[in-house]
Amino acid sequence: MLRRSFITVSATALAAPLLAGAPAWAAPSRPDRAPRLFVAGDSTASTYAAHEAPRAGWGQALGLFLGGGATVDNRALSGASSKSFADLGLLDGVLADIRPGDHLLVSFGHNDSKSDDPARYTEPWSTYQEQLTAYLDGARERGARPVLVTSVERRRFTADGTPRESHGDYPAAMRALAEREGVPLVDLTALSLELWGGLGPEGTKGHFLWSEPGGHPNYPDGVQDNTHFQAHGAIEVARLVAAELKRLRVLAPRHVRRLGDAVPDSEVTWPDQRPV
Repeated sequence: MLRRSFITVSATALAAPLLAGAPAWAAPSRPDRAPRLFVAGDSTASTYAAHEAPRAGWGQALGLFLGGGATVDNRALSGASSKSFADLGLLDGVLADIRPGDHLLVSFGHNDSKSDDPARYTEPWSTYQEQLTAYLDGARERGARPVLVTSVERRRFTADGTPRESHGDYPAAMRALAEREGVPLVDLTALSLELWGGLGPEGTKGHFLWSEPGGHPNYPDGVQDNTHFQAHGAIEVARLVAAELKRLRVLAPRHVRRLGDAVPDSEVTWPDQRPV
């Protein structure tokens, strides 16, 4: 049986006070209402239907780590890039619903690199950054707070068992844009690489959508997917995101919970149909 693990967040991080000189995006001490976290992203974040379980995205599990009335509105779309998400009108839909004090988590890159698909392809240092800027501007114009989230890494290892990057220049381009625009960055690429490195090639199988033939009724022939997660992986990646949102002071401490707790896979829920 594969060994399951969960991230332990230090007591220092959990108790970090809000100090003077907080960044411009820091959560206000007394917000008028609890924030909503809108997620604009791709298949690694999206919510899946019951017939696809145990496949799950980190946006589907993110609410398990929120408290104090904070909620998630997951608009992530499987197969989307920063360009296609906007071209399909999904960004317009998010901006029509988002309100002052809400957050917009923007995470694209997996599909932006598909140069053979003009509907999705963007170039890291030009059109990718231009597309992302439209998300940032749209959120800020409506009084919401945008957050850039680099792509979670795939399950890729070198011969000696070291996890390797697979997203080319897209994470670096997003980091540079976050610095230039003065918006918070959750570097999920780096965070997930560290997690996969600790788990190793075998340990990561319990996080990604791996199942032996007959192991799950939804995948009777088995499945070996090194990009998408099963429930346990979605939970642990969501934990990384929530912990970083707290560390960056995007979310106030009362809006984040359970960072050091084991969260059962059974707490992930699947709707009858994909919501997006």
